[in-house]
Amino acid sequence: MKICPRCQKTYADDNLNFCLEDGSVLSPGAAEPATVMMNEPRPTQPQPPIQSQPGTQPGWNTPQQYSMQPAKKSSKTWLWVVLILGGVILLCGGGFAGLVFIGMQAEKNKADITTPPLNKNVQISANKGSNSGTFSNSASTSSRDDLETVDLSTWVKDFSAYGNTEFTNDEFVMSSKKKGFYYVLVAPERYQTEKADTRVTLRNVDNAAGSLGYGLIFHSNPTPLQQDYAFLIDTKRKKYRVVHHEPQDEKSVITWTTSAAIKEGSEENVLEARDLDDKIELYINGTLVTSIKNVYGFAGGVPGLYAGDGVKIAFKNLEIRK
Repeated sequence: MKICPRCQKTYADDNLNFCLEDGSVLSPGAAEPATVMMNEPRPTQPQPPIQSQPGTQPGWNTPQQYSMQPAKKSSKTWLWVVLILGGVILLCGGGFAGLVFIGMQAEKNKADITTPPLNKNVQISANKGSNSGTFSNSASTSSRDDLETVDLSTWVKDFSAYGNTEFTNDEFVMSSKKKGFYYVLVAPERYQTEKADTRVTLRNVDNAAGSLGYGLIFHSNPTPLQQDYAFLIDTKRKKYRVVHHEPQDEKSVITWTTSAAIKEGSEENVLEARDLDDKIELYINGTLVTSIKNVYGFAGGVPGLYAGDGVKIAFKNLEIRK
C-alpha cells in the first residue's frame, strides 16, 4: 500500500508512483489488515485509471471485477496534462505511459459521444428450467427458456474510489463518482452470454442528464473494459448507442440514435441482447431497435452493468436465457 504525503490518500496498487489527486510522489504506507490481503488478485493492468477488485471463487454470486475509465473529453487542459506527463515519463523512464495514452485519446471521436448523426441505419442463483418471466418481443419470440438469474444484491462494494453501489428496495444502484467517467461491473466467468438472451431492467433514479449513457454489458472479458460490448441508453434524450471496449479505449459501433421505444424520466426500461448465429439483436422494451455483427465480443464472455457521468442508475433482473 502507498500513501500521498500531501493529501494522505492511500492506494492499494503498489504499481502507482504518483497521487491521482495532486500528483505528489507516493510513499510506502502501513501494511493493510490481513483480511484485506486475503485472496489478492493478480494484476491485470498497470495503468492507474483501471482498478481491479479481488476475484471470486467459482460458484460465488458476486461480480468478479470492477473498473472505471474516463470518457473522451475535448478540453485544452489535456494539452497541458500531456506535456506535464511527458516530462514525467522522461524523468521516470516511462512508468506513466498509460496516463499519457489516455490524455492523447481524450480528443478522439468526441462527436460519437455528443453529436452523432440520428437514425443511422443500421453466486449463483441458478434457476435453470424455471419460468420467472418471459422476454417480451414485438418482432419475434425467443424459444430459449433455460433461465439463470444473477443475484445483484451481492455486488455491493464496501468502498470504491471510482464508483458508488448500494442495494435497496430490490434494486442494485450504481454510479460513477465523477462526471466524464463510466463505472463498469461484470459477472463471474460462469455467467456466459454466448448463444443466449441477456436482459436487464434499469431506471434513471433522479432523471439526471448525462452524455455517456447507462445500460447492459455483454460478451465481456471477465476483466472489465478489456473486450466487450455495451448497449446504452439516455432516457433524457430518448436515444441509444452501442460501443465496444479495448484496453483504455471506448469505440462506437452505433452512434447515438433516437428511439421511440425508450421510456422517459425515471420509468423502467428493459434492455435485451440476443446472440444469434449470424448477428446480435438488440431490443428496448421488447422492440427490436438494431442488430450488429459479433466482431469484438470476448469468447465465453460475461454480462455486466455500465453507468456513466455520475448518473445514479437502479438495475434489477439481470438474466441470461439459453
